[in-house]
Amino acid sequence: MPDEAILRLQAGNLRFAAGQSTADQSPERRIAIAPGQHPFATIFSCVDSRVSPELIFDQGLGDLFVIRTAGQVLDRAVLGSLEFCVVEMGIRVLVVLGHEHCGAVKAAMDALATEEAAPAEIEYLVEGLAQAVEQGRQLGGDVWNDAGRAQVQLVVARLETVPIMRRAIDAGQLAIVGAWYDLDTGRVELLTHRVRTDSPPKDCQSYEEITHA
Repeated sequence: MPDEAILRLQAGNLRFAAGQSTADQSPERRIAIAPGQHPFATIFSCVDSRVSPELIFDQGLGDLFVIRTAGQVLDRAVLGSLEFCVVEMGIRVLVVLGHEHCGAVKAAMDALATEEAAPAEIEYLVEGLAQAVEQGRQLGGDVWNDAGRAQVQLVVARLETVPIMRRAIDAGQLAIVGAWYDLDTGRVELLTHRVRTDSPPKDCQSYEEITHA
């Protein structure tokens, strides 16, 4: 179920943040998954070198289907890949993972402030982040991080309208979750989803460990 997959990710993130990672990347695991993959979650994240989903969620080889673009900017290739995850891989949870101090968001902010086009295809990223930057400015606080959080929520809202995703969500087969990674603490915060508390994942001692550690 989607909630169980989310809890599994949260448990892994707690291990990572505590410096107690246990992800299986052994030769035995590599050989075991060579015939086929069965990831339990998809992570759509930024390309930032400090934000590696497999590490952040303490997952091993074959556990995650990962798609990354600067600032989580969507395009047709990304949409097709995400749809593939749902239709062909049977993925039950799709996490849109943003993070603080995103370089792509800052570049978009700077370009929009000067009203000059960014170089080459970087302008595509600026266009893809413009709405989030505007929302961040309207909040009147930390524009950089507010815009980053807005981008996560905008992408989640967009994905929830995609017919393939919508059907899976309505059938209870998929959850699309917005999340935010803190570069300093290593912790991931859910922005758009609540999970049930009666089904902690098998690799976590308790739900309290997940939500209050």
